[in-house]
Amino acid sequence: MPSSSGRPRGARSGRRGRRRGRRMAAVDETSAGGVVINNARTMVALIGRLDRRGRLLWSLPKGHIEEGETPEQTAVREVSEETGILGDIIRPLGTIDYWFVADRRRIHKTVHHFLMTERGGELSDDDVEVTEVAWVPIEELEERLAYADERRLVLRALELLDVHASTDGDSGDATAPDGQPAKADGG
Repeated sequence: MPSSSGRPRGARSGRRGRRRGRRMAAVDETSAGGVVINNARTMVALIGRLDRRGRLLWSLPKGHIEEGETPEQTAVREVSEETGILGDIIRPLGTIDYWFVADRRRIHKTVHHFLMTERGGELSDDDVEVTEVAWVPIEELEERLAYADERRLVLRALELLDVHASTDGDSGDATAPDGQPAKADGG
């Protein structure tokens, strides 16, 4: 049915209509980061950033791979820059990839994640991109992490380490998947 302008409803004209027809440029970005577990294997280092609505969202530390860097080097550097914690890589955990829109571009982001242990350093939110940093108890990770893909990655990391939150909640000691206390050597 035509509108009062004589065009069918929903039809657009002028610049606004032409702009909708243009495709946004698609860009690939690659980052690396880590699941950093403390020496006692009871906590994981997380970063908090404010989203556009001012909400604090907790996630794993990560950042762009710089020219000449390997994903492993980037993960160690970014964890240190964003959390203040020096970490050693134990093994790769896998990648997460997703799409988002920023600056009128569609961005396909691939993030390489590594399982890391704390070697030293102190928590610090000195990085301008980070609002807060925290050692988060393993049993709080599910509710604290903002992104489902990262929650799954942390669960995988804990399975690889054979570390799980205690189900009885009285001691906070790590337990193996069969409910028995985890071995001191993590194996």
